[in-house]
Amino acid sequence: MKVALVHDHLTQNGGAERVLEAMQNIWPNAPTFTLLYDKTIMDTSFGHRDIRTSFLQKIPGALKRSRWLLPLMPTATESYDLSEFDVIVSSTSAFSKGVIPSSDALHICYCHTPTRYLWSDTHSYTEELKVPRAIKKLLPPILSILRNWDRLAADRVDFFVANSETVKRRIQKYYRRDSDVIHPPVEVDQFSVTDTPKEYYLIGGRLVPYKRYDLVIDAFTKLGIPLKVFGSGPIEKDLRARAGDNVQFLGRVSNEERARLFQDAIAFLHPQEEDFGITPVESMAAGRPVIAYRKGGATETVIDRKTGVFFDKQHWEEIANTVLHFDHTKFDPMEIREFAKQFSTQIYHKQMHDYVQNKWEEHRKKVLGIV
Repeated sequence: MKVALVHDHLTQNGGAERVLEAMQNIWPNAPTFTLLYDKTIMDTSFGHRDIRTSFLQKIPGALKRSRWLLPLMPTATESYDLSEFDVIVSSTSAFSKGVIPSSDALHICYCHTPTRYLWSDTHSYTEELKVPRAIKKLLPPILSILRNWDRLAADRVDFFVANSETVKRRIQKYYRRDSDVIHPPVEVDQFSVTDTPKEYYLIGGRLVPYKRYDLVIDAFTKLGIPLKVFGSGPIEKDLRARAGDNVQFLGRVSNEERARLFQDAIAFLHPQEEDFGITPVESMAAGRPVIAYRKGGATETVIDRKTGVFFDKQHWEEIANTVLHFDHTKFDPMEIREFAKQFSTQIYHKQMHDYVQNKWEEHRKKVLGIV
């Protein structure tokens, strides 16, 4: 069984890239096909792997202006030569589902979500995009064309794997396809429970608009309670401008520092609707409770009053009120950590390996005409 991996693009580190790393560990000899690869950012994690890029990589300035290449990405995805591979495993929240394998090959798509800016978030995406007004007027028809391609691309997939029940429902709604759920891998073993006094709350990840960190920062600025923020992104400058002196921005942090931040926090705040949400599980792996918006993947990982608490409205006032009434001493750190173990990388490895192997054996029998 010769396997190829396909990933949308390798230009930033996030949850999808951690899933890809786990896939590469399952199939270490499989090459990874991707639209763009930024070596300056990603070489530490992927430099030792066989990374094969599309023709977009050769366009001058492509890495800095990748959004402008959006109309070319379907064609670039279809240009991968996958004829020598028996099984294609795509990891995608955008284009990778649209590859064209050989007629006898099996394509399994691990879907992080149906493309957000084409489906669930298309209107907010257009509004929030910082481009000239003339470009914004051209965007809807371009997105409409891409949406049609994306829907047809979903039909090329033999089997969908969703990263959560939330995404399973989206796949059914937008693609009219069934899917099986395998939760993403979390490096539970990188975290441990400590008895260090807890003196601050924590948020972090990619600083992008949909994660709604602005609400948390507004709430904590009003409350004056210490808040630490790790990560970087396009809205970092705006977040810093609205933050009070009690809010500390740490930028990108090492894995070791990240683990310590979780371990020493009172709680981790999760104000956004995520497809799954790896960072809340990392907090739980460190024995720390989560304060989460009751929507999306968090409803599958946060158990109310056992591993965290929920708030129901994305308003800074509701977050502030939840924090004021939050008592972390009512939670058992070891019980929280034990719950998080079900999302470990080791479990993901076994589930994903067995799933692909079983589907390949079934597929091969059909191809050979074996009943």
